[in-house]
Amino acid sequence: MTDLKVLYETVKKRNPNDAEFLQAVEEVFESLNVIADVHPEKLDDDVLYRLVEPERQIIFRVPWIDDQGKMQVNRGFRVQFNSAIGPYKGGLRFHPSVNISIIKFLGFEQVFKNSLTTLPMGGGKGGSDFDPKGKSDGEVMRFCQSFMTELYRHIGANTDVPAGDIGVGAREIGYLFGQYKRIQNEFTGVLTGKGLSYGGSLVRTEATGYGLCYFTEAMLKDKGTDFTDKTVVLSGSGNVAIYACQKAQQLGAKVVTMSDSNGFIYDPNGIDLDTVKEIKEVRRGRIKEYVEKHPEATYTEGARPWAIPCDIALPCAIQNELGLDDAKELVKNGVMAVCEGANMPTTPDAIHYLLENKVLYAPGKASNAGGVACSGLEMSQNAEHLSWTFEDVDKKLKDIMVSIFNTCRDTAKEYGHPDQYVVGANIAGYLKVAEAMKAQGCV
Repeated sequence: MTDLKVLYETVKKRNPNDAEFLQAVEEVFESLNVIADVHPEKLDDDVLYRLVEPERQIIFRVPWIDDQGKMQVNRGFRVQFNSAIGPYKGGLRFHPSVNISIIKFLGFEQVFKNSLTTLPMGGGKGGSDFDPKGKSDGEVMRFCQSFMTELYRHIGANTDVPAGDIGVGAREIGYLFGQYKRIQNEFTGVLTGKGLSYGGSLVRTEATGYGLCYFTEAMLKDKGTDFTDKTVVLSGSGNVAIYACQKAQQLGAKVVTMSDSNGFIYDPNGIDLDTVKEIKEVRRGRIKEYVEKHPEATYTEGARPWAIPCDIALPCAIQNELGLDDAKELVKNGVMAVCEGANMPTTPDAIHYLLENKVLYAPGKASNAGGVACSGLEMSQNAEHLSWTFEDVDKKLKDIMVSIFNTCRDTAKEYGHPDQYVVGANIAGYLKVAEAMKAQGCV
């Protein structure tokens, strides 16, 4: 049986500068130690040493011309982490913070997340340090075309199917898809998150936010309650946050905060989502503009919303946005559940504090799997040349998210850690991938 401490030290030596990736590996290994105590025979040396090493890492330059006619150069990434249960699947992130460590951490998380959906998808992730904010449509188009001119040779409908992530929405996916089609001379389901007019799926826009709330609702119902009359504090104001806010409101909650990288708004009357959509989706503005229409709301510069009293916290912005001090503030104010809409937004010490204080905690690899689940449904529709109704896709999404919750709950209970859904998610995700890897031999 593998000594996970020894293996982790090996991972650290191989990836000494990749802090986010190491954090993700450490969190998974913490859960796998539970397997070592209960079913040590299920920790396979051959699997574990391969599991922490990506199958392929691609780094490339992305030259493009800005509106002033000046050459700009960014760096592009695609990490194809594990294809044991299906083609690589995971988003593209365009954000100045993107580096190889972040892409590896996201790809590693994606392996477990995709495994939990029960759909045949492996794990991968990609992106660039390009910042679409403040860029014209022409600049974004030229960047996306240059990015795809390299990426196209590494992806395909049965090889690797990217999607959107931070900084990559419908506009970017459209430009990327158009360039792929031009180069390959084929119309195929190589990207998900496409527009409805060219192979996209209904509900895909809403999927991650809706899925987060479906998972949270299942978790709350398991404890005899639900969203009704609960106060929700939510971070972010992008795609995930907007539709998590919408679904939480539909389920009877009052969402009182949203945020962006500059600060957060607090509206004691509940967030007016139409105003937020107009600011973020139409004008691509800043969240502070909300208070111009809603003078009863307040805006706090340079802070996150975790000091606002709430029943449920939904971190939907970015990794490591909720630290130990934030967790202490949430517990002090009586929070009952923290469910992640972003990837790894809660730091390890904050997670431990929440669990020690009996707060229900849902890890992103389980609770934010709705986006990739709906991407998998889009792949199915593309393969069949069909388009399902909104109701059909929404029902399938909800069924998948409830199934993921049940898997996390039951696995955690089976391994002696009831209500620790992070343990259940990591173990269940690992066992399926490990079985597939062993069956396929030394690849």
